[in-house]
Amino acid sequence: MPKTLVVITGPTGIGKTEVSIKVAQHFNAEIVSADSRQIFRELNIGTAVPSKEELAAVPHHFIQSHSVEENYNASRYETEAMELIDKLFQQKDVLLLVGGSMLYIDAICKGIDIMPDADPEVRAALKNQLEEEGLEGLRLQLKTLDPEYYKKVDLKNPNRIIHALEISIQTGKPYSSFRSDTPKERPFQIIKIALNCDRQVLHNRINLRVDKMMEAGLEAEARSVYHKKHLNSLNTVGYQELFAYFNGEIPREKAIELIKRNSRRYARKQITWFRRDEAVKWFEPTDTAEIIAWINTQIK
Repeated sequence: MPKTLVVITGPTGIGKTEVSIKVAQHFNAEIVSADSRQIFRELNIGTAVPSKEELAAVPHHFIQSHSVEENYNASRYETEAMELIDKLFQQKDVLLLVGGSMLYIDAICKGIDIMPDADPEVRAALKNQLEEEGLEGLRLQLKTLDPEYYKKVDLKNPNRIIHALEISIQTGKPYSSFRSDTPKERPFQIIKIALNCDRQVLHNRINLRVDKMMEAGLEAEARSVYHKKHLNSLNTVGYQELFAYFNGEIPREKAIELIKRNSRRYARKQITWFRRDEAVKWFEPTDTAEIIAWINTQIK
């Protein structure tokens, strides 16, 4: 039997954990998480970490394995996850890569270009510039230093813009010159599955999940890491909105409303991203039997 990596992805709140556990149990597989926030041990409720029962049902990897204080990124994830995957394939024929973090999935399926390590001082200066001058100044700077990447990048995403600028500034070369965009060959077969459902049903699931997170203590969890709010690892939906509430910028009810809205927006972004990949096969989250049957037809 060939070594096969089954990717199970989809928008936030769609039910990837439940489906992946059933699929993993069928194939006697282990799960490698591709969630860029569940990897942090300080975050639990707001990242929808699988329950103790779910974690016990199937071995999981890269769940609460690192600290928010680490400078973690998709490139480092590729290195660590590929080492683990190679090791696990010595014992298993099928592994699952599960999560909705787009860059983390691409890191394993396609590979990340090798980038120079970021200079903390350059990053700090750019973040100060963002706070003092806003995003437009950074956009114009990127347009000057790397017009090619400027045409491709999400100009509303300050993290992407800052990352490109810090590499361009500290190396004296355009960020795009470090991007080959050539997929790496992997020594295993990759099968890609994405989950989705009716948009209104998904939105209702997301809204309900946020309510349950608040009931479970998300506010207290956010307060426990509030003093670290400057870290990039905490620049994420569910925490940033509560930080704004803690700062006195918005009322609590508004923060909850924004968590729901921003989660729905992120879900739409995920769906758009995954739909670009023609290798992805789409299923409803209730189609577990059909998913298992389809995987069996694809294993070569």
